Amino acid sequence: MTDSADGHRNQARQVRRLVLHGTRGVVSRCRDFTAEALADWGWIPAETEEESERVEDVLLLVSEVVTNACLHAGGPEELVLRLDGGRLRVEVADASPVHPRLEITRSPALPGGHGVMVLDRLAGAWGSEDKASGDGVGKVVWLEVSRPPAPQASRRRAGPS
Repeated sequence: MTDSADGHRNQARQVRRLVLHGTRGVVSRCRDFTAEALADWGWIPAETEEESERVEDVLLLVSEVVTNACLHAGGPEELVLRLDGGRLRVEVADASPVHPRLEITRSPALPGGHGVMVLDRLAGAWGSEDKASGDGVGKVVWLEVSRPPAPQASRRRAGPS
């Protein structure tokens, strides 16, 4: 690992996969799996409030995407976390061919149906694509979140003395 310009440790591309079956307890399993990966990759413990908020955003986004797969697609089949430097990509595969869409006209006062709105507001980017697997059935919903830059003090320490 080397220090990057933003003061964080550059990490080689890393991938973690969690194969899933059913819906019972799957949201908490996915949150725990994600938190463990973030801790291993140095996102936890957070150094700043902004980093802490970003970690909470990631965990909420994982919960929302996995919950949507449970409610609308028969349950998730796989959670994939891809770290590439300071960018995290989360992918949730399911067997439904129906892609999520943002319903802008939905009233915030109505219960439910806000998961995609949360995804749209908190993720740096998100989308869905057909699965590339051999059976070709289903989709992958993905989102990307960037790690906040390191605080100024960390940048000074990271440079040559």
